[in-house]
Amino acid sequence: MGQERTGTPRIAVIGGGAAGCFCAVEARRRLPDAQVRVYEAAAQPMRKLALTGGGRCNLTNSFAGVEKLADVYPRGEQVMRRALRTFSPEDCCRWFRQAGVALVTQTDQCVFPESQDAMQIVRTLAHLMRENGVQLKTEAQVTALSPQAQGGYLLHFADGTEAAADKVVVTTGGGALRLLGPLQLALEPPVPSLFTLKIPDASLHALMGTVVPEASLRLAGTHFRSTGALLLTDWGVSGPATLKLSSYAARHLAQAQYRARLLIAWLPAREQEVLSWVEAARKSPRQFAGLRPGNLTGRLWQHILQRAGLQAEARWVGLSDKGARRLAAVLTADEYPIAGRARFKEEFVTCGGVSLQEIHPATLEARRFPGLFFAGEVLDIDAVTGGFNLQAAWSTGYVAAKNL
Repeated sequence: MGQERTGTPRIAVIGGGAAGCFCAVEARRRLPDAQVRVYEAAAQPMRKLALTGGGRCNLTNSFAGVEKLADVYPRGEQVMRRALRTFSPEDCCRWFRQAGVALVTQTDQCVFPESQDAMQIVRTLAHLMRENGVQLKTEAQVTALSPQAQGGYLLHFADGTEAAADKVVVTTGGGALRLLGPLQLALEPPVPSLFTLKIPDASLHALMGTVVPEASLRLAGTHFRSTGALLLTDWGVSGPATLKLSSYAARHLAQAQYRARLLIAWLPAREQEVLSWVEAARKSPRQFAGLRPGNLTGRLWQHILQRAGLQAEARWVGLSDKGARRLAAVLTADEYPIAGRARFKEEFVTCGGVSLQEIHPATLEARRFPGLFFAGEVLDIDAVTGGFNLQAAWSTGYVAAKNL
């Protein structure tokens, strides 16, 4: 990996993940006379891609249910708006289908390979890299990147060697920002995103495996809130609603050392509407245990009644006004302490990275360093779960390749 001098344009892609490998294929297709090399620190590329979607690879999302882009991209919405106009989810599906990957769109609008096998995507990208003449260098950890007076960049490796490149695309994850140190770019400190919440409440743990099809979560005293399916676990809460909230509030929770108060709305309706339901139920001679909102399981309803200080065997007609208000409050704002976070399966997403103020949003090229581009998670762009993070990788990788 020593320095080479040649008339052939040299493009270095630092990072052999989804964004890097995709970008390299596109770069080589657009610049067939260029030397395109991908440098990956690990022994194998795309290791994280092989795990995404629980090993099934949630390739993208149809975006059919997205009303506001900020709802799925808490950070980087404006840059992603441009990137998606250049390489949309439809473009992504077309790209992979042309590569021989059959796709299926689920009812939740998540797009997966029909094979339900993330390794098919890994193998497809690896094949396209070989087919298009992309050179892959594994166990090649770039420790620093420095601009050269005559133009281009010098890559410094952990083994003491160096390599020159005319243009560079950095696609490392948020944890590899130290290699950009010599450039003194503005960086947003990486913090975890997409994680589950630890709740130290034994009665909640006892409901492990219970799913609430639609619940609302919010952090007390903040504007952070989310809606979606909620899964109760033996450590706290998980599921789409929790993962969305962790994404929206990633920086806030990190600053609070993952200590906060979680408010759960077991019924995602306004308190007055819930109170109206309770008032109607008070006319029934049935026991509390025998009459409950339709989307709540019997075990969860027992838990809610206990939280409201009510006996399951008591009858609705005997419920006092104070008891009715207390039950409505538990149904709409049941409060629990958050005492930490847990990783979501094998996946790990960070918010943070290269500040979006440092790049031209239309090209993803560094404002102060011509020929230096960024794509993927190294940018301060991240999304909620559902295929949106991988779409960001594909779209930003495509934009960088297009503008090389």
